Amino acid sequence: MYLSDPMTMRQWKEFLESQGIQEFRSSEVEPLEETIGLFDEDDRLVATGSLAGPILKYIAVRHYDSEHSALFNRIVGELVARLADRGVAHYFVFTKPRYIASFEHVGFTCLARVERGGLLESGMPGIDTYLEHVRDLGGWQASAAIVMNANPFTLGHRRLVEVAAHDNEHVYVFVVHENRSLFATDERLRLVREGVADLKNVTVVDGGDYLIGFAAFPAYFIPSSKDVIDYQTRLDATLFRDWFVPALGITHRYVGQEPYSSTTQAYNQALKDVLEPRTKVTVIERRQVGQEPISASRVRRLIAQGDVDGLEDLVPPTTKIFIQDHLAQLQMRI
Repeated sequence: MYLSDPMTMRQWKEFLESQGIQEFRSSEVEPLEETIGLFDEDDRLVATGSLAGPILKYIAVRHYDSEHSALFNRIVGELVARLADRGVAHYFVFTKPRYIASFEHVGFTCLARVERGGLLESGMPGIDTYLEHVRDLGGWQASAAIVMNANPFTLGHRRLVEVAAHDNEHVYVFVVHENRSLFATDERLRLVREGVADLKNVTVVDGGDYLIGFAAFPAYFIPSSKDVIDYQTRLDATLFRDWFVPALGITHRYVGQEPYSSTTQAYNQALKDVLEPRTKVTVIERRQVGQEPISASRVRRLIAQGDVDGLEDLVPPTTKIFIQDHLAQLQMRI
């Protein structure tokens, strides 16, 4: 189905709306790379599904159809086959809780479930393989953890890591894996590793497919926009609690205070609600320069302005050097 065609898009949306899916924000629809549909003898759409990278989205089957299960299996099977043609062997789906069993029946494993939705994966390598790789980085029995986007790595991030490293025998710093930031994933990993290289009890890890930033979790099946943040933050926290905490012995999770972002405040609260008392969540006050907290967004504004000198008190020398060397390239991305 070619959603660029207005008539096809209307048919697709009307069908999904008839199946209870009402959310078609650009952030949900624009990432779709391919959409397929099954039609009856009267050319009416009876089932559909889409792909956005390794994520299966907008899967729906006409409720009253007697072949509901068979149609569901055909749609999912075809999407998986098309991923295989692309060389993608590991994929995810986010869905309403009542449909989790249907996906489990066709080979998916539920990674996390909250009141409003669930996250499942299938294919290889899975989360066990990822966590085994992280464990192989060292034999620590207990660790603290920090998850950061670091877009880019600032002295605020550095202070958060310093506090955790001082108070714990070992610290994992997970860098969110996604390339929609100004700094690409490999660049952010490099800057974090360089920025904490002197802290010998700190291990910097690529978040892989599992730590991608809660805001990236699809939420097209959540009927109320006010519930989206609650669903996304709690699903992210539950995934961390159920898999990362036991596999890596995470006893503490450190986060930065966020006075200006209600979304981040909600996430910090979700972490506390979900992780404690098993894993203690510690909120660290933000480091300030010039009566304003150090933030990556503040650094990005200076990059846009070409003000490299203004970065002096905001980022480690390694980050400043990288920005100086790649300023023109970074400005072209903005």
